[in-house]
Amino acid sequence: MTPDVLVIGAGTAGAAAAYHCARLGLKTLCVDRRALDGAGARWVNAVPATSFDEAGLARPQGDERCAEGHAFHLVAGWGPERVTVKGHGAVETDMRLLIDRLQRLALAAGAQLQGDTRVTLGPTGAVQLDGGAQPAEHAVTGALNPRWIVDASGYSAHCANPRPPEHLCAAAQEVRDVHDWTRARGYFEGQGVAPGDTLCFTGVAGGFSIVNVRLEHDGISLLTGSIPGRGYPSGTELLARFVGEQPWIGPRRFGGARVIPLGRPASRLVHGNVLRLGDAAGQVFSAHGSGIGAGMVAARMLAEALSREAPREYAVGWQRRFGGTLAAYDAFRRFSETLQPDDLRALMRAGVVGGPTAVAGLQQVLPSLADLLPASSGALREPRLTARALRVVAKMAALAALYRAYPSEPSGLARWEAAVSRVAGVN
Repeated sequence: MTPDVLVIGAGTAGAAAAYHCARLGLKTLCVDRRALDGAGARWVNAVPATSFDEAGLARPQGDERCAEGHAFHLVAGWGPERVTVKGHGAVETDMRLLIDRLQRLALAAGAQLQGDTRVTLGPTGAVQLDGGAQPAEHAVTGALNPRWIVDASGYSAHCANPRPPEHLCAAAQEVRDVHDWTRARGYFEGQGVAPGDTLCFTGVAGGFSIVNVRLEHDGISLLTGSIPGRGYPSGTELLARFVGEQPWIGPRRFGGARVIPLGRPASRLVHGNVLRLGDAAGQVFSAHGSGIGAGMVAARMLAEALSREAPREYAVGWQRRFGGTLAAYDAFRRFSETLQPDDLRALMRAGVVGGPTAVAGLQQVLPSLADLLPASSGALREPRLTARALRVVAKMAALAALYRAYPSEPSGLARWEAAVSRVAGVN
């Protein structure tokens, strides 16, 4: 098989790219170093519902949709100050089932998928595949010369913009049984949270850290994350600590842990015939370390550009439409790392951190001026913190404007990158 497109990685971004490339008539091969049923994230993740619409995919249904329409309680430290929002538009999604759906869509569209495959990229664009699915006679192995290579392999050392340890989030998520339902319900009632709603403790291990828990009808979902490179316990450690402190939590059903790159998106998404996608391209919403929605939307844009034999359209179109939002929220993430729980409590009391801005963050869109206006009435209560927050808002607006002016020709990239670095600082 000599594919038009070789997609490396069969997780959400890679499988979505394989589906869209195949449905648009491109001969597509998608491979993963793991078995196909082990590719990508293996946990529950909140994804903006609109991301599925933008990606040309049906919204999750059935067991794939774990929760939707529930309240979200953003808590400063371990409480009690909090912001509670409803109608935030995020869908708690079982990544295992989403990836399975995307892979089945890709196969039905005519793509070939195979797991247990190692990929070596040569300096001249040649590709070597080793391993492959069983039976062996159906596996594609050896040297290939695909027209296009889509790197959706996740975060790794060969990424376009590798991150230092202080910009790597160590996240963990598990779904567990409940030993004692009376004590479980009592815990959430004591926190003022109804079953099914999300309780998100923020800043518990440095400014960028969470312990996020939700009591389901038949178990409990836990999501944790932090930046160990700054000297804090990892998401896995935070999760283990919380479980150890709550004896009503039972054994693990499923879940996983991974490193998520935080920072601005890679400025160069196309290198010769290699197009970067998802975590490999830094297409991650840094404010809470999720790239699922962004990667699926980018996959559709990438496939449509390749179907027109215009890969540069993918780079320009995605950066101008979405790159500024991710870069802006990375600036906010850097600000949030400096906040202690007491700072977050003060910002909540002043109204600077409130419902509209929390909803914008969960929907992964920039807050509007109307979202920010309610903060102005309480801003004088915390002038020092408010002044810092306003400087970040100005930086976010400047970054969004710069990305809308992403250069249409590669010759303008160096100057554009220099302007972005001056505004945001070097990653």
